[in-house]
Parts: sequence; structure tokens; C-alpha cells
Amino acid sequence: MSAVAEKAVTTTDESVTTDGFHLLIDALKLNDIDTIFGLPGIPITDLTRMAQVEGMRVISFRHEQHAGNAAAAAGYLTQKPGICLTVSAPGFLNGLTALANATVNCFPMILISGSSEREVVDLQQGDYEEMDQLNAAKPFCKAAFRVLHAQDIGIGVARAIRSALSGRPGGVYLDLPAKLFSQTMEAAAGRNSLVKVIDAAPRQIPAPEAVKRALDVLKSAKRPLILLGKGASYAQADAEIRALIEKTGIPYLPMSMAKGLLPDTHAQSASAARSYVLAEADVVVLVGARLNWLLSHGKGKTWGQDKGAKKFIQIDIAPTEIDSNVPIAAPLIGDIGSCVSALLAGVGSNWAKPDAQWTGAIAERKDKNLTKMAETLAKTPSPMNFHSALAVVRDIVKANPETIVVNEGANTLDFARSIVDMYKPRKRLDSGTWGIMGIGMGFAVGAAVITGKPVIAIEGDSAFGFSGMEVETICRYNLPVCVVVFNNNGIYKGTDVNPRGGDVAPTVFVKNARYDMMMQAFGGVGAHATTADELRKAMLEAVASGKPTLINAVIDETAGTESGRITSLNPQSKANKK
Repeated sequence: MSAVAEKAVTTTDESVTTDGFHLLIDALKLNDIDTIFGLPGIPITDLTRMAQVEGMRVISFRHEQHAGNAAAAAGYLTQKPGICLTVSAPGFLNGLTALANATVNCFPMILISGSSEREVVDLQQGDYEEMDQLNAAKPFCKAAFRVLHAQDIGIGVARAIRSALSGRPGGVYLDLPAKLFSQTMEAAAGRNSLVKVIDAAPRQIPAPEAVKRALDVLKSAKRPLILLGKGASYAQADAEIRALIEKTGIPYLPMSMAKGLLPDTHAQSASAARSYVLAEADVVVLVGARLNWLLSHGKGKTWGQDKGAKKFIQIDIAPTEIDSNVPIAAPLIGDIGSCVSALLAGVGSNWAKPDAQWTGAIAERKDKNLTKMAETLAKTPSPMNFHSALAVVRDIVKANPETIVVNEGANTLDFARSIVDMYKPRKRLDSGTWGIMGIGMGFAVGAAVITGKPVIAIEGDSAFGFSGMEVETICRYNLPVCVVVFNNNGIYKGTDVNPRGGDVAPTVFVKNARYDMMMQAFGGVGAHATTADELRKAMLEAVASGKPTLINAVIDETAGTESGRITSLNPQSKANKK
């Protein structure tokens, strides 16, 4: 143990003392936080060592961004803020992307970073990794705090936890200058300075008149639809949500991370008729979903703008979210569990089910689309395409419904969302609201560490490149993670050509790369699959063994579409240059 660690708690003739290192650890433990994701270095190296000594789990990464993503995933899965610990300046900035993503996605997370001393930073005197981190963080998180004195560590941690969890969850930054850690105080006074956060996310009961308004709007519907967002999944009000859907008989549509709240095979699921129900529904109940770009802002052709106005009922804990894109006829402000329970009570026992013409039209389109999809998935082309490879993943997940699926990419993400069914809540993690790349290995590690469940990470080869070095982290901690890299030799596809010769096209990677050998290099299992049968065999072995595994799944390099399903967001040049 280092000299700093040895001096952390000292005995003198007068008293027993503690220091900033131990006060921070004790403050986290007091609030039932037992895991830290991070990367050691100045000035927090000893903090990571001491946290282990004090019984905390410290998961050390190769890059701070991925540690931050792991913390964000942990926050989403547990409703406790995930903790990411970084060094100052560059390390803080590396973690800032994950912090911003957690805030946009409404995942509770706290980024704790060591920093340079205020008196040097404020005079810009050129300290080691000098940076005003507090002000740099503020635009990208819910709240940012700096602690300068050891006696305030307890309050600082408490404020960070409450900010991360209360209302709409999100990211919080906690700035700890280097001098803070070595500050000492009497141990008894230190213990008394710590704060146990009580009821950080209290229930927020919707107003009775708001509940009545929502029920009146819903009663007027001829073609109702319930739309579930990842907020519904985070809320862990699974039984209430299922009861509302089944009691009313209303068709529902889950966003990608809400898949599994009810099994995707549920009779009322409208996923296979998504385009139809969005365009045709006349009343839509938004449960933990926002009308952002993922839902075309509630406007336009997607929502059948030529078919008349829709009415929206929106359940959200943030009143400022209401009317953000379109008028909301019936805002229902409160936590999702309380709001759904209030609706359930109002529905009663004699609620009129939706008209059979509506549900029948949905069922007809579902059957048609599912039959068409089944025919496509049954094909076994050589080399594999996205459909034939994902058909294998679909079967593996069906047989192992407790498995957590992490998914990112362009085509890899788009196809997996519609092909791989989920059966349990909070078993799917993906790029989410911000559409960010690079979450793969961080989310996979976070999910495996926090839940102990097996994880399948479905990665495009481009997406994997953002965080691929963390396969060493997966091996180091012997985590039950199976990474499947869909390798088609490039971004979107591997067929682009530089018409002028010389360098390869900017979207093309090294041909026939062997990503599986990366995992083998760190002691994990690597597999190379060129057929659906080989992929199935490798995945079955990975899930059965629980060993860190990476499968290089060779996909036809002509498969894939530019920008996936958001091609419309990718500007194309109209210039006619001579």
C-alpha cells in the first residue's frame, strides 16, 4: 500500500483522524453505492486502491469514455447513480461524452473527476492538466458541484445523488481538487458530516383533474395506441404498465429500449405494424417517451399528417417536456408508476375495448409483415447478410431470455431492433436518444458487472472500433460477455472506391479483418464465423460457458445501406462542379 494510504487514518494523542479519500468512499458506501467504474491516475490512483480495500468493486477501463458508459448503463439498470471516476482535464473530457449521453438519455450517473487547484486554474498559471472542469461540464449535465473542504464531501455526494435521481434522471458532475483528498479532520466529525440520502426520487402523484382529462381523451379514441419509451422501462413499473395495456386492450408500440416490458410476441404488440399504427392512430398515450427525432417529432408523414389531427396523452415527470413539438391534449405529470396506477384505477372494470376494426386491421398487417420477415430470415445466403446472421441471434436470445442485449451500429442496429425479440424488461441497451456510437463495450461491461447476467453485444464493425480495446477489460474481469462483430469490411458496407486511386475510400476498412484474434490475444475465446451454422455454434458455446468471447461474423460486404434507416439525415451534395 502507498504512503498516502498508510497515513489515511492516523492515531495521535488527541484523536483519530480521517481524510478526503476515506470520506468520499464512506459517503458512497453510506448511500449503498458499491461499484466504481473508472481509470486510475493522478490524483485519484490511491482512491481506487483504498476503495478496493474498503470493499468496493473498482472496474478499471482502458478509456474513460467507456467507464462512463458503463456507469450510465448501471444507473439505468439499478435506479442508483452509476459512478465514473476519472483523472483531471483530458481524463475528465474523455468522460464528458458519456456524461452528456447519460443526461440526454435520462440515465442517472455521476462523473467524479480529480482536478487542478482553484487558485492556479483561476489565474491560468499553467498547472498540470489545468482546466476549469466545473464550467466545462455544466452545459452537458443536470448539475455540477465542486467540493473544496473535506467536511463538505458528504453534502457534495448527497447533492450529486439527489440531482442525478430526482425528477427526470440524468448526469451530474462532481469536481474534487487534488488537495481535497489529503485534507484531514477528526474521524468522529467526519462520520457526522456524511449524509444518507432519503427518498431521492419521491413519487410525484398526478393531479386528479389531469387523470380525468386523460381518461376522457382516451375514451373518445376510435383508434388508440400506447407508445412505450425507455422511461417506462427505467421506471420499473412493469406490472402496472402491463395491467393497463391488457385491461384496456389497447395496442402498444415499444421503442427499442422498452422492448421486453411485455414480450415482443404479445398479442397486443404493434411493432410489426409500426408504420400503420403511427399514421392511423387518433389518440396516442406516450408513456416515458419523448416526441423527438426518433418519433419524427410527432409530425409529418410518419404520423399521417394528411389524415387529420391526433390527440396525445403524455405521461412525463418533467412538465417542461409537454408541448415540446406538438400540442399535448392531456398532460399527465408525475412518476410513471403513479400515473399509470391512477389511469388503471380510472379505467375500472367495464372499460370498452378498442373497436375490432382497428385491432383487426393491425393484426392483418402484423401477420403479413411477420410472414414476410419469417421468409427472409429462413434464407441462408453465403456469405451471410444482416438478416441471416440476426436470425441466429434472435434464436439464441429467445432460448436465453435473461440475456442482456447491447446493440450499436447503423444497419446492425436498425435490423436488430426489428428482428431480435425481447422477452424481459431492461434487457436491451442501445445507442438511444443521442444516436451515439461507442457505447458497446462500456454498456456490456456495466451490464455484466451490475447484474451478473450474460451479455450479448451485437456490434457493427465500425461501431466496435470505438471501444474495441475494452475486450481486454472484459477478459481481465472474466465477464460473461459475447461480442458479435458484424464484419462487412467498412462503414455501412465495404464496397466504396476512391475514384482517384491511392488511399482507400473513407468508409472502407482492412479487408477480411480478424477481430476475433483481439479477444484471443487477451486470453478470451475468439471465433470466426462465415456461415449461420458456424455463428450459431459459437454463440451457443459462448452462452453456455460464460467465457469472454468475440465472434467475427463475416457479412456480405455489399449488404448495408448508407446511414442505415436515417439516410434522410445525411446531407448529399447538389453541386455540379466542372
